[in-house]
Amino acid sequence: MFIVRCAYRGKVWTGLLGQGTVYRAAGEFDDLHAAEPLAPLEEVRLLAPCTPTKVLAVGRNYAAHAAEFNNPPPSEPLLFLKPPSAVIGPGEAIVRPKLSSHVGFEGELAVVIGRRCRRVPPEKALEYILGYTCANDVTARDLQQRDGQWARAKGFDTFCPLGPWIVPGLDPGNLEVITRVNGELRQHGHTRDLLFSVPDLIAYVSAVMTLEPGDVLLTGTPSGVGPLYAGDLVEVEISGIGTLANPVVDE
Repeated sequence: MFIVRCAYRGKVWTGLLGQGTVYRAAGEFDDLHAAEPLAPLEEVRLLAPCTPTKVLAVGRNYAAHAAEFNNPPPSEPLLFLKPPSAVIGPGEAIVRPKLSSHVGFEGELAVVIGRRCRRVPPEKALEYILGYTCANDVTARDLQQRDGQWARAKGFDTFCPLGPWIVPGLDPGNLEVITRVNGELRQHGHTRDLLFSVPDLIAYVSAVMTLEPGDVLLTGTPSGVGPLYAGDLVEVEISGIGTLANPVVDE
């Protein structure tokens, strides 16, 4: 079953999705089980599938993406933070802020932490992962280049779409990552090409800070990034997970 957060009849629920039905979830965050049926999927509004205390992200984790900006591949993971206030769910609008003239998409695999962890070795890292979802690391490219650091460019409200749900048990090194804008293919990558694997990233990050249940790690974007404009529909599709779709509007 897939893990969802949804709005239904004025309440927010954590649920498990199976065969088109959302079931109310019971149990601990990393050990959920299905209780009674809540509603058919088409009757609920899907939200971002988790509420992270922090969103960690990794820059230039595909060699081809580093090359398209004439950057060398990093010798160790290049980390940055996106604020939880940037998180939105499937179907919610990405807002192009007036402060930027170049807002771009970055389709990525997102890792959702299931258990509190600190100083986790790579060989144990997968034990702390709840599952995986789609992400879009939306970026104000002009501000990123101007500032020299990425907090402002990556941190606007709506700049971290997540969803549509969390899928446990996938092999994070064997997933296809696709981004489309208005149905046109823009990115097509594969997680086997990550410079730093998901277990290595968990080990690297948890050596620096404690990861809490629901925290999110964005693993980097393939080559092919580009701009978004008001009226666009951007979709991030990952094999084994599904498609995260968000419209784009101007502020």
